[in-house]
Amino acid sequence: MSRLRPPYASVLDLIGQTPVVELTKFDIGKCRLFIKLESQNPGGSIKDRIALSMIADAEKQGRLKRGGTIVEATAGNTGLGLAQ
Repeated sequence: MSRLRPPYASVLDLIGQTPVVELTKFDIGKCRLFIKLESQNPGGSIKDRIALSMIADAEKQGRLKRGGTIVEATAGNTGLGLAQ
């Protein structure tokens, strides 16, 4: 029953690949119930997709180069995602 996937080349490849599971043992009528396993994300439930997108965009535009510094005025999950 277990399917082993090929290994990912980088932890960055895991971002945006949150596993989704359908719960079928609950009586919810005609609805289908799905859950996302956020704990399986590289950074838990922090904003890793937006952080990766922001960094990739800044690199593409030439505003961020190797060894550069990112300044983000936040104490929230986006800042944590960038800090990874």
